[in-house]
Amino acid sequence: MEDRKTAAARAALDLVEPGMRLGLGTGSTAGRFVELLAERVKSGLTIVGVPTSEQTRAQAARLGIPLTTLNETPRLDLTIDGADEVDAQLRLIKGGGGALLREKIVAAASERMVVIADQSKVVEVLGRFPLPVEVTPFGWVATRELMREMGAAIGLPAEMNLRLAADGEPFMTENGNLILDCAYGRIDDPDDLADVL
Repeated sequence: MEDRKTAAARAALDLVEPGMRLGLGTGSTAGRFVELLAERVKSGLTIVGVPTSEQTRAQAARLGIPLTTLNETPRLDLTIDGADEVDAQLRLIKGGGGALLREKIVAAASERMVVIADQSKVVEVLGRFPLPVEVTPFGWVATRELMREMGAAIGLPAEMNLRLAADGEPFMTENGNLILDCAYGRIDDPDDLADVL
């Protein structure tokens, strides 16, 4: 599996050109990309990166990758990130690492986004991995109930669990939000669910 992650990261590295402004994703495969990118930077490649999480920021800084923020560099050329699941139509479930909102914002600021994933992430139908949804702490129970009602209305009832941290307390994203892990099971129409959510 590690060789496949490295191969996916290496393929993405071929898309990087000198002078690019890059979004740097979060997760194990994206972390491989950051490692390989750092080797190229040490060899003279000039780029600047915008990390999608504190974890990625710390890794990139430790490895010597020049960093900026979206406030300083609001338009990016390319974002490289991973996924938790991908289907044959290239629809994704992302956010298992808890950086979903920042990943989406960085991707939206990019001219192009490339998702790198090894074969273990490819599924026939999305839904094996619970769908993470980041919600504000204010009124999160009301939000969860509305999400349940809306999902049931399109034939997708779900068990929605508040993600907990290792200490048993609610997991807080770097934005101070909570995550609901939504176990929908088979998501036969992800586009419909995305519209509802």
